[in-house]
Amino acid sequence: MDAEAKPNTPAIHRAMTAGEWGLLVTLAVLWAGSYLYVGVAVKALPPLTIVACRVGLGAVLLYFCVRASGAKMPRDAAAWRVFVTMGILNNVIPFSLIAWGQEQIPAGLASILNATTPLFTVLIAHLTTRDEKLDALRIAGVIVGFAGVVILIGADVLADAGKYLAAELAPLLASVFYAISAIYGRRASKLGVAPLAAATGQIVSAAVIMVPLALIFERPWLLPMPGWDVWASLVALAALSTTVAYIIFYRLLATAGSVNLMLVTFMVPAGAVILGAVILGERLAVNHFIGMAGIAIGLAAIDGRVFRRFLRAA
Repeated sequence: MDAEAKPNTPAIHRAMTAGEWGLLVTLAVLWAGSYLYVGVAVKALPPLTIVACRVGLGAVLLYFCVRASGAKMPRDAAAWRVFVTMGILNNVIPFSLIAWGQEQIPAGLASILNATTPLFTVLIAHLTTRDEKLDALRIAGVIVGFAGVVILIGADVLADAGKYLAAELAPLLASVFYAISAIYGRRASKLGVAPLAAATGQIVSAAVIMVPLALIFERPWLLPMPGWDVWASLVALAALSTTVAYIIFYRLLATAGSVNLMLVTFMVPAGAVILGAVILGERLAVNHFIGMAGIAIGLAAIDGRVFRRFLRAA
């Protein structure tokens, strides 16, 4: 799965730079909002229609970004094979699974299940890459980080776990596809494709698949006209959680690697809690602080620098 790197392919930073950490936090905030937006939209629209609106509008916005920047889209078949595959693995399948699951389970539980993505990523990356191998520190970091996510969201969310088994398996299966796509997506940088072009190619490919599926199976023109809150959620979902987010996604994937990139799923629930406190005035409880501390420790362990310095000093 991991092709030979070209000479100009950026080196993967096992320990991320300060700038990459900043981009990862930004990506977490952007994707944290997606659970809120989908939660609003799913009350009025079926899942395929939500995904079609997300990637359809996202494709239009990314196209205008390409035109405004003067960037060039690749025309070779190799690049578009990567784009189409990424559109299926990273958008069509997981977006549909999560939107369908959120019809029956709360966003908090969906984010916990989606936070298993780094678990799958470290295992698949270990088996398929040469520069993202598994070690004890990374394993410990993933376990501690995931425990932090569970504590952050709260045990009450898990009280009904298993009640809607199929709906709970949907975001879990989405995590597997996210993990595969993060590793496969490195091919875009190995082909020398810029992050903006890669994001545009992926979302356009997803739109070409999703829009016909929504029109055929859900016939959205027969649905009642959604309210302004649903339209606002769809615009935010496309503009922020898709357009901006996937430009950052490919920028990080090229230099930080798939394992580091998928740490964002640990940070997304924390981002959702912080957004709730800042925007909605929700109060932070003790479990929120403990959970965020666990996530921070897990991220530090996977990054490795702090722990290695401590061990050398000891």
